[in-house]
Amino acid sequence: MIVRTLDEITDTDRDVKTPNWRSKRIVLAGDGVGFSVHETVLDAGTVNDFWYANHIEAVFVTEGEGELYDKDNDVTYQLGPGSIYVLSGNERHQLRPRTEMRTVCVFNPPVTGREVHDENGVYPLIRIEPDETAAAAQAEVQKTRVEEAS
Repeated sequence: MIVRTLDEITDTDRDVKTPNWRSKRIVLAGDGVGFSVHETVLDAGTVNDFWYANHIEAVFVTEGEGELYDKDNDVTYQLGPGSIYVLSGNERHQLRPRTEMRTVCVFNPPVTGREVHDENGVYPLIRIEPDETAAAAQAEVQKTRVEEAS
């Protein structure tokens, strides 16, 4: 079992900051569950070009408003709390937050946390084996939480 909080990963190597957005990688490939989960907060008024050519991404908007532009099909969608979009066809897309947007993103295959968007907005496909060290460390954190609660 994995139990992790955003506070635990804030300002660690799982907390990636760019000029336009901040992504906290809550679950990564090394956790060995077959997908990754990120909380990503996009800054208001930014334009963000992405293309996950090697991954399927689902994005659930929890706060804020903006637009999703599907560059492959020339369609714009309005996004707000409760909206979800799934890039099931690896669509090239652009996010344009009108307000700060908080999202929860799921990737398959999972990302490792070492990926960097290239000039086209693509993450390279990096495959790794589950990290036994990370799993053991998480088990120790969970054990400590149980002991503290007792």
